[in-house]
Amino acid sequence: MPELPEVETIRRQLEQKAVGEVINKIEILEPKMFIGDPKDVIGSRITGVGRAAKVLRIRLANGAALLAHFKLNGQFFWRAAGDNTPARFTRAIFYFESGARLLFNDSRKFGWIKAIADFKDDPGAAIEPFRPNFTLQNFSSILGKSRKPIKLLLMDQEKIGGIGNIYANESLFAARVSPFRPANSLDQKEVKKLFNSIVGVLKRAIDCRGSSGKDEWYRQLDGSPGCYQDHFLVYQRTGRECSVCGAKIVRQTQAGRGTFFCPQCQK
Repeated sequence: MPELPEVETIRRQLEQKAVGEVINKIEILEPKMFIGDPKDVIGSRITGVGRAAKVLRIRLANGAALLAHFKLNGQFFWRAAGDNTPARFTRAIFYFESGARLLFNDSRKFGWIKAIADFKDDPGAAIEPFRPNFTLQNFSSILGKSRKPIKLLLMDQEKIGGIGNIYANESLFAARVSPFRPANSLDQKEVKKLFNSIVGVLKRAIDCRGSSGKDEWYRQLDGSPGCYQDHFLVYQRTGRECSVCGAKIVRQTQAGRGTFFCPQCQK
C-alpha cells in the first residue's frame, strides 16, 4: 500500500503537471470506485494538490475537490497531449483542456476517487509527520497512553497519519526498538530516538521518490518505480544479514501483516 512518501511523491509530481489544467471530461470505467457527482468538478481549473496522510486532495477553482486514496495498489499515470499509451486496470480517466490525461489504475479495485462540491480542508485529528502537530510532546503522549504493540500503534491512522507497514518496520529498526513492545513501555530516550527515526526514514524515502519493493504496485506518475527499496534494512529482507550485527532478519506475522526485524538489535 502506498504510504506517506509514495503519496507525497505523487502529490509533488501532480502539482507540477496538473495545476492550471481544466477538467473537460471524466470517463468512469468502474462506477463503484468514483464517489460523488463528476459534474461538480468538470469545467473547473485545478489550483493545488495537497495531501492528508495517504489521501491526495486535488483542489479546484470552484471550491470543489477531488480526493484519491490508492489503498493497496492504486496508481496515477500522466499522459501528455498526444500520448495515447494505454495502461492495464484503468478505472477512471480525467481529460484536460490541454489534451493531457490522468489515468487512475487499480487492479484490485480497493482504491477510490471522491468528488466533493464544497470542500473544507480539514487536516483531521491524527498527528502526522511534517505537519506542525507532529511534535515530540504529542508523539510521546500518544505512546504513553497505549499498551498496543508499538508497530501497530505507528500504523494506526486514527492516531498517527501516513505510516504503514514499510516505514513502521524501517523506523523501528532505525531506532533499535522491538516492534512487539507495548508502546507505553518505551522510555523517553527511546521515544525521542523513534520520533527522529520516523522523520529521517520518511525524508529519505521521499528523496528516493518512494518504495517499489517486490509485490508492490507503486509507480510514479510517469510509470517508473521509486528507489527506496534499494535502501531497506529489514523490510522484505527475511533471512538476510542485519547490516549492524550480522544476525538474520526475521519475519513474523503481526495483526495479519509481515513484521520484519533484527532479534539482536531490536529490544
